[in-house]
Amino acid sequence: MEGVKLHIKNVVCQRCIMSIEAILDRLNIAFSEVNLGEAVLERELNQQELEQLRLELEKIGFEIIENRDQKLINSIKSLIIKEVYSSRPSNQKLSSLLSNNLNYDYSHITHMFTESEGQSIQNFYNGIRIERVKEMLQQEENTIAMIADELGFSTPAYLSTSFKKATGFTPSHYKNLHIKDRKTLDSV
Repeated sequence: MEGVKLHIKNVVCQRCIMSIEAILDRLNIAFSEVNLGEAVLERELNQQELEQLRLELEKIGFEIIENRDQKLINSIKSLIIKEVYSSRPSNQKLSSLLSNNLNYDYSHITHMFTESEGQSIQNFYNGIRIERVKEMLQQEENTIAMIADELGFSTPAYLSTSFKKATGFTPSHYKNLHIKDRKTLDSV
């Protein structure tokens, strides 16, 4: 039996997933998995259970998404975050990655995203990558060349140019200043 998929806004990291799992366990709601942006429940919830879950999720900054278009936007964001933070990126073009996983034409996906979020998918993707670069720069063992390679920038120079455009600093300068201005992924 395939589970009941529940789309949840702001689930952007492993700690978010663990928080959702803890809430589901505490409310005795059986689930098969929790991923970025969604939980797969083993059964449909009644209205009282759904309202109780909604309240518990909202207490810690999550939101159940019921609108079809918002579910698509949430799925786009989750796929992008998963790709950027993956230890083994797919190396697919962003358009192919999204179209193949969401079963929509890329032009439809981009139109919906831009209309809803006020920015293009590419700008969102670049913002997530810049936040990942900041995180990796704070880990002393990463060189700019290693970061560029891992995050799919064509060259370290292109990474530096993109980073400076977004932050006002070169990656080296940012790293040396030990700046702590990272954004949360749900605010990108």
